[in-house]
Order: sequence, then structure tokens, then C-alpha cells
Amino acid sequence: MKANVGGIDRILRLAVGAAAIAFGILGGLVAPWNYVAMGVGGVLAATAAMGWCPPYALLGINTCSKADS
Repeated sequence: MKANVGGIDRILRLAVGAAAIAFGILGGLVAPWNYVAMGVGGVLAATAAMGWCPPYALLGINTCSKADS
């Protein structure tokens, strides 16, 4: 798997993912929407940690700079 998620994209994914997880845990939503928020947040955080996004790979999108690759 070649990295296809760049620096700014990774930071935004991690921030939004952490916020969604916290929002779901802290009760900002009612079930089942809190689980949906936590799931989406988990996926965003995981793709930020891995630096690879499956939909980006399918669509041919790459936000990495040449130095990141």
C-alpha cells in the first residue's frame, strides 16, 4: 500500500476523527447515531494513522507531496 494521504489531510482526518469519537462517547447524540459517529471517527483516525485511504486509491487521488511518498 503506497501512501496517498498527505500531511494536511492527515491532520484534518485525525482532528475530525477524534472530535467525532469524543462527540459519540460524551453523549452528544442518541443511539444509534453515537455509534455511527464513533465508527466514522475511528475510520478517519485509522486512515490518518496508516496514511492510506482505500477510496482515494480507487479514485486515483493522492494528497501526498513527493517528499511524503
